[in-house]
Amino acid sequence: MKLYDMLILGGGPAGYTAALYASRAGLDTLIIEKMAAGGQMTLTGDIDNYPGFEEGIDGFTLGMKMQQGAERFGAKTEYAEVISVDFSQTVKRVETTNGTFWGKTVVIATGANPRELGLENEQALTGRGVHYCAHCDGRFYKDKTVVVVGGGNSAAADALYLAHLAKQVYVVHRRDTLRATKLYHQPLMQSQNVTFLWDSAVESFDADGRLNGVTVKHLKTGDRTELACDGVFISIGRKPATEFLAGQITLDEQGYIIADETTKTNVDGVFAVGDIRTKTLRQVVTAVSDGAVAAHFAEEYLAVTHFPS
Repeated sequence: MKLYDMLILGGGPAGYTAALYASRAGLDTLIIEKMAAGGQMTLTGDIDNYPGFEEGIDGFTLGMKMQQGAERFGAKTEYAEVISVDFSQTVKRVETTNGTFWGKTVVIATGANPRELGLENEQALTGRGVHYCAHCDGRFYKDKTVVVVGGGNSAAADALYLAHLAKQVYVVHRRDTLRATKLYHQPLMQSQNVTFLWDSAVESFDADGRLNGVTVKHLKTGDRTELACDGVFISIGRKPATEFLAGQITLDEQGYIIADETTKTNVDGVFAVGDIRTKTLRQVVTAVSDGAVAAHFAEEYLAVTHFPS
């Protein structure tokens, strides 16, 4: 049985930063990633808010650079999907589509996926006018018309951010008032370029290669409005990728792993980093910070824990 010092579940920025710090410290480290290095970051065409790249960098390239940086110090990558885990013993077991892996510590970096509207051509238009991160892609819509879908804190924050860039922001919400905290209400209502479409839902995307408008349905009257726009930002929440944990670790009511700034979970030797853990801001720069912190505390844990020979 091969026993790794650290198993990292997920090869996004948090996972590969943990791998970099751990492998550089001499830990035998394996990253298990089901798709490609970079995770959700690879879906972002240009990243302008990650330090060190004055001209910006695309998410795919940044992900590859992070992988190469970790592998330079000996970290290995296994392309497989995690099926289940067993954290009940000192040595942790991870079942994947490519077999079973064993680790003294585990760093969970599986991230969170944006919730989609589920419309017919939504996936085909992702990155072609349909977006899920205003801070990632909002700059492409300076002086243009955009639609924000949602009424919670994320949608309100996105609408405020886009209001400083776009010519016109439409907020489409299924209710007649925002669910967001009161903090957002007054500045949004006072914004000259923000218009609310209450009791409404986006019914379809209009496109000719890329998005050029949406059809909005009023949920009480059934009336439909064709709204021309350049981009849509869907802000109806995210779904953390924690299904495989099956009661192995403590989650909050939204399904995120409960872990503070130490990244420690309720299970000794198991850490949660990046978008998967409870936190205020989910960005690439906060994810890489988590990865470094997890590696630090994993080293401390390994130094004082006895493992069966």
